[in-house]
Amino acid sequence: MNTKKITFVDAGVLIAAFRGNEPDSTAAFRILGGVEREFASSIFVKLEVLPKPVFYEEKGEIEFYETFFESVDHWCVFTDELLQEALEEAKKSGLAALDALHIVAAAHCGADQLVTVEKKRKPIHRTDLCKVVSLHE
Repeated sequence: MNTKKITFVDAGVLIAAFRGNEPDSTAAFRILGGVEREFASSIFVKLEVLPKPVFYEEKGEIEFYETFFESVDHWCVFTDELLQEALEEAKKSGLAALDALHIVAAAHCGADQLVTVEKKRKPIHRTDLCKVVSLHE
């Protein structure tokens, strides 16, 4: 029986951890370093964090993100049905496109929680597809 918490982190958590000097950095590192966790992710998180560092040849940043992605145990592979589910969730909860994709990916992967840098007043916290936890809590 798996006793590890399946955690989906959004791009903001990864960026805060990499930068290391933001108010959220310590909390982000605590999440990413949690040995009691397994991580879930999707291509859409990669799409948010990798293009610019690759374009600008920021090798340390690329390595940081790639190391995280290598540790991911649960990958959500999107189908047309999941994309439609994301659209419906976005309309229902007033979500931005990528937030809806992340919510659906987390739920599809069986994540116990999606961790975000978004404050409690943001729309991502309106969903009931999965538990959303803010680093600000």
